[in-house]
Amino acid sequence: MKHISPPRLAPMPPIRNQNRLKLGLFGMNCSGGLAASTVPERWRNGWENNVAVAQLADEAGLEFLLPIARWIGYGGTSGFHADVLDPMTWAAGLLAVTRRINVFTTAHTSIHHPVVVAKQIATLDQIGAGRVGLNVVVGWNRPEFAALGLPLDVDRVQRYAMAAEWLAIVRRLWHETAPFDWNGEFYKLSKVSGAPRPIACPVPIFNAAMSADGRDFAVRNSEFLFTASLDLRTAKTDIESMRTTAQSLDRSVGTLTFCHVVCRPSARDARDYHRYYAIQHADREAVETLVSSMMPHVATLPKATQEIIKFSFAAGHGSRALVGDPDMIADDLAAISAAGFDGTTLGFVDYRQELPYFLDEVLPRLERRGLRADRRL
Repeated sequence: MKHISPPRLAPMPPIRNQNRLKLGLFGMNCSGGLAASTVPERWRNGWENNVAVAQLADEAGLEFLLPIARWIGYGGTSGFHADVLDPMTWAAGLLAVTRRINVFTTAHTSIHHPVVVAKQIATLDQIGAGRVGLNVVVGWNRPEFAALGLPLDVDRVQRYAMAAEWLAIVRRLWHETAPFDWNGEFYKLSKVSGAPRPIACPVPIFNAAMSADGRDFAVRNSEFLFTASLDLRTAKTDIESMRTTAQSLDRSVGTLTFCHVVCRPSARDARDYHRYYAIQHADREAVETLVSSMMPHVATLPKATQEIIKFSFAAGHGSRALVGDPDMIADDLAAISAAGFDGTTLGFVDYRQELPYFLDEVLPRLERRGLRADRRL
C-alpha cells in the first residue's frame, strides 16, 4: 500500500499571514459557482474540478478556500446551486490534498449543533495540520429553512443571540479539558467535553455582516468579517467605524469582501464576456428567485435599479465586479485594499480555466505593488 504523507504543519493559519491583501476562492462547491448563467462553460462543481482548483490556489499561495452551505437551489434552466457539495466533507477532502492553504467550512448556527460542530472542526484541523477555518452563518434563506422543517420566525436580534451562545459553547469545547454543563437561553447541555481539540489556537472564524446587528455580532465574535464593497467610500467609513468598535472591546477584527473576476488580455474582451454571460445568457428564473430571497423589497425599487441589481446577481451573486485586463484588475484590487479591506474572495465563471491566467498575470502585479509577498520566495 502506498504511504500517504500527512500535510506539513503550518506555522500559523495562512489567513493570519502578513499579506496586505489576502485572497481566497468562494463558492466553487456549488453548481454555477457565483454566476447564475446558462453559458455552457459555467462552473461544474464536481470533485475533480474542486481538487484541481484547490491545488492551483494552494501552490500559488492564496490564503483560503470558502464554501457555501446550501440545501436547495434557485431553479432556472442552469440548475443554479441545485448541486452543492457539503461544506464539512468538502473541507475534509481538500485539507487532505493541499499543503498550505486555509480551508474553511460553513456551519449554520440554527441548523448545526455546537457540540457536533466543535468535534467536526477539531477533526478537520487534524486532517489539515492546523489549516481549518470556520465560517459562522446565522441564517437568512426562509425557503431553505422551510425545506428542512425548521422555523425562521424569530427576529434577527434573537438569531444573533443564539449564535453568540452557540459559538461560546464551541470555543469552550475547544479550550477546556474537563466536562461541563451548560444552562443557557438556547442550549441545555450536560457533561459535555470536546476532545480532540483543534491544532490551530484559536481557529480562524469568519462571519458575513451586512446589517447593524450582524456587524455587532461579527465585531464581538469573529476574526474576519465580510461586508459589501460596491461603494468603496462608504465601505471605508464602515470599516473605520467597525475597527473603532472592536478596539473599544479590546479586539482586533479584519475585514474582507466579495468579488467576481473577468480578466482578459484586453478590457474590451473582458467587458464583452461579462455582458455575454450575465446579460445575454443570464438564468433569469434563477436570478429572480435569488434576488427575491435576498432582497425581498427589491420590487419597490425603480425598474432601472432592479435591472442593475439583477445583473450583479447574475454576474456574481451580488459581489463586486472586477472586469478588465490584468492592470485594471490589479488597480481595482489595490483600491479595495486602500479602502481598508484586508482581502477579498474571488469567483470566476469557470474557476479551472480562468484562475491560471489570474495567477500568472494579476498576482505578480500585486506583488510589485507590495500588496502580497513574492510567492517565489
